[in-house]
Amino acid sequence: MLTIGELASYAGVTVRAVRHYHAKGLLPEPERDHSGYRRYDAGAVVELIKIRTLAEAGVPLGRVRELLQADETEFAAAITDIDKRLRAEIRERQRHRERIARLASGDYLALPPEVVEYLDRLRALGVDERIVQVERDGWIPLAALSPERIPEWMARKQKQIADPQFVGFYLVLSQALDRTHDDPLLVELADKLAAYITRMANEQGEDYVDDTDIEPPFAKLMDTLAFNTVPSARQLIELLTKRGWTGWTKLERVCPMQGGTRQEDTAVQHSRRER
Repeated sequence: MLTIGELASYAGVTVRAVRHYHAKGLLPEPERDHSGYRRYDAGAVVELIKIRTLAEAGVPLGRVRELLQADETEFAAAITDIDKRLRAEIRERQRHRERIARLASGDYLALPPEVVEYLDRLRALGVDERIVQVERDGWIPLAALSPERIPEWMARKQKQIADPQFVGFYLVLSQALDRTHDDPLLVELADKLAAYITRMANEQGEDYVDDTDIEPPFAKLMDTLAFNTVPSARQLIELLTKRGWTGWTKLERVCPMQGGTRQEDTAVQHSRRER
């Protein structure tokens, strides 16, 4: 008869593992002898080796008892099912490894590859990194909210950045972000941006400048994110509103009576400087 330590040694496991298998009900726990020790026979060694072999093969402990009690046909069917599950887990872990590898580039965090490609293209075109960051942060919740629409949206975006006029809009926007609140050049840049937007809307349709079709509350949330990231963007949007357009995430026409003139903006700036 064997002690628990000897049993563990013969089966190639630890004493802790033996006790764990007792707790799981996989290995019967013998009664204590008159000395207070549990004694195991050769049959326990055989059973423990079977348990260890199944566990090391990846069989969940919850199914070990089932396999120990199965006949040849049942055993083969159970092993086939377990193998199927293991292969599915391997594929899932491989996807995790691929995603971890992609995370070497920060943009891949929570973004599909086509959006990352679009962001890289913006950088290559000379678009200010602040704008790229705002775009990236906006696409993260969009991708989570409507992943099935990402290919459609990205197809439109790729078409837009192939348009020199649209690229010009982004480049002027990049220049505007470097201007302070009272910089008269900000007004000139707002004029250029409004002209770009209006021309694109007239030539391509308003869907061309507002093509993501997202809900207004979400657009407002993303605008707040943009303004927090690039504070000068808020002043720029105020100027654009006077020129017939509003919104950062969702560009929209505004009623003409809401607009202003460049002369009014300039007068306000002169007044501020005089104060």
